[in-house]
Amino acid sequence: MRVIANEWIELPDGVRLAARIWLPQDAATQPVSAIVDWVPYRKSDGTAVGDGAWGTYFAAHGFAFVRIDLRGSGDATGLMEDEYTEQEQRDAEHAIEWIATRSWCTGSVGMIGVSWGGFAALQLAARAPAALRGVVPIHASDDRY
Repeated sequence: MRVIANEWIELPDGVRLAARIWLPQDAATQPVSAIVDWVPYRKSDGTAVGDGAWGTYFAAHGFAFVRIDLRGSGDATGLMEDEYTEQEQRDAEHAIEWIATRSWCTGSVGMIGVSWGGFAALQLAARAPAALRGVVPIHASDDRY
């Protein structure tokens, strides 16, 4: 397994999202599908232990795991104006496309998440970006109220 501590995902408006990526050792020569966790909880410290457990598990089982700090959170730039916004969903679509086009990725991307990440996964499933193949929402709903 190989871990990339920080990779920048540049959005069309110049904001940069911060991603930590776990990859199977041979992903450079044998691309894999990717699983994304999309939450604002500071990948560098706030969720690092749990992210490491998920990342290690998925990489050991032949998937890339990508944990992304959202616009205005953690190591990302920009401003977060609220939760579950149209801007957040557009950012996620760009991030999914970015991941799908990496040389280590087969072009297939899934999302997993608890609470915020689960809500985000459901929202993105409804938007149906081309590379998104499935979602695993945990403790989430399509109606935040």
